Amino acid sequence: MKKGLLISILLLSAQAVWAVPAIDDLLKQYDPAGKMQFSAERGDKLWHQKNVGEDGKNRDCSTCHGADLRKQGKHVKSGKVIEPLSAAVNSERFTDMKKVEKWFKRNCKWTYGRECTTQEKGDILAWLAKQ
Repeated sequence: MKKGLLISILLLSAQAVWAVPAIDDLLKQYDPAGKMQFSAERGDKLWHQKNVGEDGKNRDCSTCHGADLRKQGKHVKSGKVIEPLSAAVNSERFTDMKKVEKWFKRNCKWTYGRECTTQEKGDILAWLAKQ
């Protein structure tokens, strides 16, 4: 039993370590000089910040991505399935800056009614690295 528990812990640790470097690379691209201070705490607040959409309904990031980022989400407007956001279960996440920028642009406009700042993107990514 101890051997099985140890193997499980090692596998989970390997996933977590694997997921963070992709986000770390993105954070370095957002702040090549290393002068910005990205905050997972601020990212958490942004992620859960309720905003009123065009339809008059409250929304936040989890409205579509769900509470468990290891599971699929679903866009509330289009009904389109959103693959898990967690890089630990979705190896495609956070590997392409162009895609990350595309989705930040779309999702920030939909959720907040505006584009996110570089600071906000970095804060959200810092929070996502801990998920």
